[in-house]
Amino acid sequence: MADYGEWNRKGATLSEVTAKKEYGVDRDFIVKGIRAGKLEYREGSIWGNPYLRVLRSQLERYIAAQLGADRLLSGKNQTELRKIKKEMADLEKRLKELQARRTELEKETRDRGPHTAPHADDAKPGASRRPMRRG
Repeated sequence: MADYGEWNRKGATLSEVTAKKEYGVDRDFIVKGIRAGKLEYREGSIWGNPYLRVLRSQLERYIAAQLGADRLLSGKNQTELRKIKKEMADLEKRLKELQARRTELEKETRDRGPHTAPHADDAKPGASRRPMRRG
């Protein structure tokens, strides 16, 4: 059923909790698919808490067959929208941080004045002005 290496590809599997978040299906729905032979699964355990891991491609086909393609598309769209909103919020936060830093640097530059910048030769106090001898 599963393609070679599908269990090892990034994003190809998801836990029952992730399936509920992304597609709105619960553990019972997944277990029915497993018992019907439509879903392959692997069991996992984190800190003693067991969970099921299923293949995303098989789960999507099973959802489309049982609940309809509209339900699958709706779940995928909601998940993508949630990710986009989160990324936008992160970018807005980063933009505010950068704007604050820019304002701070501009203020420091104004306070120092134009002639207080260090000279290129003053940057390295121990540096010699003669080129190094190679030998």
